[in-house]
Amino acid sequence: MAQNEKSSGPAGLLRILVAARIWATGAVLVLFGAFSGWNFAIGKGGTTAALIACWVAAALVVCLALIDRQTRTNQAAPDGHYTHAKHVCGPLMAFNVGLFQVLGSAMMAAAGAIVAGALLATAARMSGLERALDQRPFVLLFLLALLWRNTRAAALPRFIAPLAGAVALTGIAALAVAAPPPALAPQAALPFGWIGLLAALHFGLWLFLGLDSAARDAQAHRPPSAAPPLGRLAGALTLLIAATLGWLVSTRALPAEYLGHAAALPLFDTARLAGSGALVWLVGAGTLIAAFASADLGLRDAGRTLFRLGQDNYLPGWFAEVDPHSRKPARAVMFAGALALVFALGAPLDQVITTAVLSGLLGTSFVALNILAQRQRFPAVSGFSPLPAALLLVLCALGFFAVFVGYGGQLALMIGFAIAASLWFHFWRYRFVTRGAQFTLPWPRPKGF
Repeated sequence: MAQNEKSSGPAGLLRILVAARIWATGAVLVLFGAFSGWNFAIGKGGTTAALIACWVAAALVVCLALIDRQTRTNQAAPDGHYTHAKHVCGPLMAFNVGLFQVLGSAMMAAAGAIVAGALLATAARMSGLERALDQRPFVLLFLLALLWRNTRAAALPRFIAPLAGAVALTGIAALAVAAPPPALAPQAALPFGWIGLLAALHFGLWLFLGLDSAARDAQAHRPPSAAPPLGRLAGALTLLIAATLGWLVSTRALPAEYLGHAAALPLFDTARLAGSGALVWLVGAGTLIAAFASADLGLRDAGRTLFRLGQDNYLPGWFAEVDPHSRKPARAVMFAGALALVFALGAPLDQVITTAVLSGLLGTSFVALNILAQRQRFPAVSGFSPLPAALLLVLCALGFFAVFVGYGGQLALMIGFAIAASLWFHFWRYRFVTRGAQFTLPWPRPKGF
């Protein structure tokens, strides 16, 4: 291991991030969105809308990559957009960015647990174990295994990530080759018109959430300005190819009504129709690997972000404790795991995904606002173009509208939660924050910071 990978950041957290690892973690392993979740877009806008939504959502990833490329060298610490918000707009903005990073990552863990539970329960039924049909015990065991891995287990060898990702990618590729020939009547491409296409957009955004978590999954970047954008772009391309292949084989083998409303395992169900036991096992293994990787990354990212929030006193210091043996933020990870468990056992998959997407949209909107604010507060060090941030705000607005069309009540609850959390921080928690200690950049401090 290279020397700069062995070094540690504050409180002894391990530093593990390079551009290739962002790609390997965010795309090769986090193929979860290509295995499950994207298909709910079919229920909102039709088969063609689901594919268009994935490709339009990729534009948001490109904007984030451009923003990372512009701002990463200006950050005092490599903690992603949370650090940037802390230095540009102050503690309240940073608190909101960190809060929705935690919630979105925890929902990734919850969604992975739901899909893994459904897969294991289906496999048990296929094996003749009729008493094992309830997926909730599998969900619980899955999350307990994740908690153990992220609080006690040693780090996995480097080759595990690309090897597991290769299995997942091979499963999708094999399905594309061996899937059953078209046997369904032609399905309506856009049965609800352009409004349906907009409504499908937020399930396209789900495909790329793992990339943002992967870019935050460490305390060092190598090189600091290039790793996150390169990792995002390479990962986005891999995910788009995988999702397009999955869309192609699933939509020609399964009816749109099933894919858009009831299918938690669209690729696995397609493999079962092919009549090949080897293909079923391969796609099943790929689905389980993708679910585990996504949930593992989400739980780890949520724990690390909670650790940072506790370290800066935005949340109680209890979250900033590091286990002396594993050098992991065990308390923060346990809290994130409990949050994921509540949603995994108490909410359907599409609502969990919607909560994750809403969290990502809110956090991404704050990122764009921070970029625009930096141009106003630090003109001497902000020579970059505002166009990526402006386009990002437009795409986020489209995403919010998409959620409003299909999940208006959930959108209202999330905005209400954001307002309540901000009021709590401003009127209560802010008294524990040493504001002057937050600014560590060698820039002139803006007035009123």
